[in-house]
Amino acid sequence: MLGDDAELTAAVLAAQDGDETAFRTVYRAVHPRLLGYVRTLVGDPDAEDVASEAWLQIARDLDRFSGDADRFRGWAARIARNRALDHIRMRGRRPAIGGDETELTGKPADADTAGEAMESLATGDALALIAKLPQDQAEAVVLRVVVGLDAKSAAQTLGKRPGAVRTAAHRGLKRLAELLGTDGPLNPDALDAVPPQREARGRAVTSAGVTQSRSRAQKDM
Repeated sequence: MLGDDAELTAAVLAAQDGDETAFRTVYRAVHPRLLGYVRTLVGDPDAEDVASEAWLQIARDLDRFSGDADRFRGWAARIARNRALDHIRMRGRRPAIGGDETELTGKPADADTAGEAMESLATGDALALIAKLPQDQAEAVVLRVVVGLDAKSAAQTLGKRPGAVRTAAHRGLKRLAELLGTDGPLNPDALDAVPPQREARGRAVTSAGVTQSRSRAQKDM
């Protein structure tokens, strides 16, 4: 475990000990891509509010978390997904799931092939394209290549088998390649080159606000 992952793991551990500076580090490292995931679920107008609710729960429950950077990203994604689904239910909407997910189960994904097309896209453009995918493919792509989860962690977040997630991600990347007019499926690593999203002004929860809420939540527990 090297580089950013090691730093994030250390920051999470420090934040669990009450270090608010460390919590801000965790927030800055994870929030942009987590927000991108939420946007694929609820759309842009509500994404900031749902992400804010997710961070409030992350702050409140941080003491219960155990694991490294990868596990933290998966844990945060599950919380964000649950808050997004709660939001969808409250609004009386259902996520537009593309196809029956059972058809993916047991079908191995093809090996990832090289593709560089996504490297030239801005994050907003990439997420706009991803939003055109069926919901299961969109979630798999975002969790695998934007949030950065491995197939096992993404599967735990979605309540599916790793093979189903790999297949959905592969199909989603293949469709993105078609939308971009490139040949062959895109490499999941290609989206990693997309720069993190800039935090929107106004409704976004600030790291200081989250840490203050975390302190209040801990006192109330």
